[in-house]
Amino acid sequence: MHLIITEKHSTAKRIAQILSDGKVENKKVEGINIYEYPNTRVVGLSGHILNVDFPPEYNNWSDVEPQELIGADIILVPTHQKIISALQKLAKDASRITIATDYDREGELIGVEALKVIPSSVPTDRVRYSAITPSEITKSFSNPTKIDFNLASSGEARQKIDLVWGAALTRFVSLSSRRLGKNFLSVGRVQTPLLALLVKREKAIAAFEPTPYWEVYVTCKNDGEFIAKHVKGRFLEKGEAERIISRLGSKGTISKLTSTTKTQLPPAPFDTTEFLREASAIGFTPANAMSVSESLYINGWTSYPRTDNTVYPESLDYISLIKMFTGSDFGDYAASLLKKKVLKPTRGRKKATDHPPIHPVSVASKKDLNAYEWKIYELIVRRFFATFASPAVWEKTEVTVEIDGELFEADGSRLIEEGWLWYYPYYSVKETILPSLKEGETLNVLKVDLAEKETQPPKRYKQGGLIKKMEDLGLGTKSTRHEMISKLYARGYVYGNPVRPTSTANAVIETLEKYAAPITKPDMTCQLDKDMDRIAEGTIDEESVVQESREMLDTLFEKLNGSKDHVSRALQEGLREDKIVGKCPDCGSDLMIRRSKRGRFIGCTGYPDCSFSLPLPKSGNIIVTSKDCEEHGLHHLRIVTKGRRPWDLGCPYCNYIEWQKSKKE
Repeated sequence: MHLIITEKHSTAKRIAQILSDGKVENKKVEGINIYEYPNTRVVGLSGHILNVDFPPEYNNWSDVEPQELIGADIILVPTHQKIISALQKLAKDASRITIATDYDREGELIGVEALKVIPSSVPTDRVRYSAITPSEITKSFSNPTKIDFNLASSGEARQKIDLVWGAALTRFVSLSSRRLGKNFLSVGRVQTPLLALLVKREKAIAAFEPTPYWEVYVTCKNDGEFIAKHVKGRFLEKGEAERIISRLGSKGTISKLTSTTKTQLPPAPFDTTEFLREASAIGFTPANAMSVSESLYINGWTSYPRTDNTVYPESLDYISLIKMFTGSDFGDYAASLLKKKVLKPTRGRKKATDHPPIHPVSVASKKDLNAYEWKIYELIVRRFFATFASPAVWEKTEVTVEIDGELFEADGSRLIEEGWLWYYPYYSVKETILPSLKEGETLNVLKVDLAEKETQPPKRYKQGGLIKKMEDLGLGTKSTRHEMISKLYARGYVYGNPVRPTSTANAVIETLEKYAAPITKPDMTCQLDKDMDRIAEGTIDEESVVQESREMLDTLFEKLNGSKDHVSRALQEGLREDKIVGKCPDCGSDLMIRRSKRGRFIGCTGYPDCSFSLPLPKSGNIIVTSKDCEEHGLHHLRIVTKGRRPWDLGCPYCNYIEWQKSKKE
């Protein structure tokens, strides 16, 4: 009996249907669905079936010092006992086992976990695929390879390192701040440098002092009108700009006129980072975009969504892929591409051999997918088409107008060949059409404007931009970056998009930067990630990298333990601000989030002399935002509950007043 093990139940079902030509029976073993056809059984796991953890004696936070976790033993704990039991029962009848999990670091480790719980005497092989389509699955099963134990070891090393770092640091910071239970303070190897990046940006915004400047514009006219700007651009002295304006007459002359044709090259194929950025631009969070793309992959519509590759492999039959769209919703675009004499795709800078860039593998219609799936599917299809399209061509015009010795410039742009922009309409096309002009021509000056402006602070990161910044800094991997951002939201460290850190985030990062700065920098985590890549390459062993990470952490704890009291005081003082909602309207004291036996509420620190209070929702993590109520001066609140959309409660006083009104109606 041939036993095939996939990563998920949905993948098992689809692969079984493909390999059996639809002649498959659904059965249950130990309560787990399996798919059976002659001499073959296919079973899906539920991701990791084993998890790394510490022995039970380390679980009590009050009895075990956080630093003891650094050198503690690490054990494997079953996470899905029913699946393990089913695997063990199925393996007894197996004469061959094929691991068919996703081909990446996590997938390889998940496959090896399955082998750890079943007999080792059964011959085992591995299949790798980048799309769950009949041709790809049939091809991969016709050419099985060996399991890459080095790749799996690199994944296991990451698990162990993240466990030790996360558990030891989280426990230390939570105990120091007295934030325990559900309100514990999470600290992690990747999460904390990421949070520090956001806090640093927020501090730069808060510290930014705008500088006023002035710009001079003139409205010129011949048969048409256009606006030109003084060549100096910004004037830091208003008087200088006013003196120039005072010299300007009512006539100007075109002293220089140039027109050029410029091409805008089509984009590179989608790797994971660029896909998540583009999905973010059309309204998806990175986590949601990844979830939808995984669904499209599992159901055979698109290729594997986790890839660093931006170069299509030579083996990709892209002409056939384009042809299959001729009768679809994208038929006009496919037909247009097929008319080209030469179809040559663009190439990005990154070339990998594990998976191709993200691209469509089957034709879907709107009725096949839900609204979110269609939106992502369309994005992927259009990006694929765009990589084969011609450049967009622009006519660029630059004009210089001289008015009484002062020079003004205007730029015009006109799209003359849409090229790839027709296939990929996600970029806004902004044309600036100038009237017909001639060098030496005299113009009337209709109006002169003095615009007062000021320099702007750095922009906050949007989630899509944050994914790219993480890649540039080497924080996380293509598979985990979106998860790290989601964790910051779930932990109450950030809110909104663009992303803003909370007072809790500021308190944690400021304290760690002062007493254990390396935790907040990407350097150490980048070094460990490089070492994990070396494990996958087989040039270093897993245990030596895990030991290296323990030694790094030990060094950090020497600093933390040496300043334990200072750390505790700094955290507690900083976290107090996270509970302040504003000033009491009755006495002017601070209003704070408080707890009693009856639940949470907003209470006055002037109690018992002042008894002003406001109710709060019974559940959910409360985020005190920086947005203030114009009427009451209180910070707006956001309620974050796992598995639900955040609820913007707004001003708690306004909310209370509305609630009271509704009770009377």
